[in-house]
Amino acid sequence: MPKHRMIAIAMTMALALAACGGSDDGEGTGATASTGDRPSSTAKLSIVAPMVGQVVHGTNVDLRVKLQGAKLVPATTTHIVPDEGHLHVILDDTLISMTEGLEQTIPDVAPGEHRIMVEFVASDHAPFDPRVVSVVAFEVQP
Repeated sequence: MPKHRMIAIAMTMALALAACGGSDDGEGTGATASTGDRPSSTAKLSIVAPMVGQVVHGTNVDLRVKLQGAKLVPATTTHIVPDEGHLHVILDDTLISMTEGLEQTIPDVAPGEHRIMVEFVASDHAPFDPRVVSVVAFEVQP
């Protein structure tokens, strides 16, 4: 992919993250701060892999998420439904994907300690109130 295309994608993802805030309780416990006049969601979200404190060997990290009480839909509408949305995946405070899938491989993760946050957001990319978030800290070793 051309470098200018990758920069454009990164900027778009950064703007989407900014639109949905970017804070959580840092404990991996789920929903947190109130966001104002946003609807609540019926969703419950958890990161299945990697697990808290897990040591991942190699540079590819397999992410698996469990979602209950809601379904994933394409982010192609601004019609907000409490049990429909998509996932924002944030690695070390950088939005790396917006997905409708519960599994993905994150390539080329540098050795060291990392923090991954997954948030179930509404179709308009903004968070629910309270936020539906799961956070896991893990380590990558070559």
